[in-house]
Amino acid sequence: MFGLARTDHIQEVVEQWAAETPALDRSAFAVIGRISRLAQLLEPELDLVFAEYGLTGGEFDVLAALRRSGAPYRLTPTSLRKALLLSSGGMTKRLAGLENRGLVRREAETRDRRLRAVTLTPDGRRLVDAVLPEHIDNEERLLRDLNASERSDLARLLEKLAVTLQDTATRRRVRAPEASKQRPGRA
Repeated sequence: MFGLARTDHIQEVVEQWAAETPALDRSAFAVIGRISRLAQLLEPELDLVFAEYGLTGGEFDVLAALRRSGAPYRLTPTSLRKALLLSSGGMTKRLAGLENRGLVRREAETRDRRLRAVTLTPDGRRLVDAVLPEHIDNEERLLRDLNASERSDLARLLEKLAVTLQDTATRRRVRAPEASKQRPGRA
């Protein structure tokens, strides 16, 4: 075993396909396969921190989206759903669980009572603020073998691929209707 170069599962698959179908270029699979595999490998590693606080990764995503939106930490369910790429049913389930635990509140908008904005409660904010430093430390642990230049290159290339696949940010910051009148959006 000593002296063998370390490789990942995807490299083994690429080599197997190269042996079986040498005329087919599998370089795209080497990228796409690794992105998919990394998503599978990273999720349980990230969930370790969230579980310590009684959260799932999805629940943390909702709380974090509200927290990073800035005061008053309030968004419409549609804005949250779009930010987190969830179905309305998936968002409803997450919000119900978080609301039952007192981490978010759903309240009718003053301008349109049919709309129910989601607000991060003080308990929800304290929880996000407690989890966030540990989450960042965990991400640092997961990337410890990449130097700053490698991280920058990888982030740039992944962003380029995401934009190519139509994952683009809006120019305006997503906010609840009454909050957008108080503060202008940022690019």
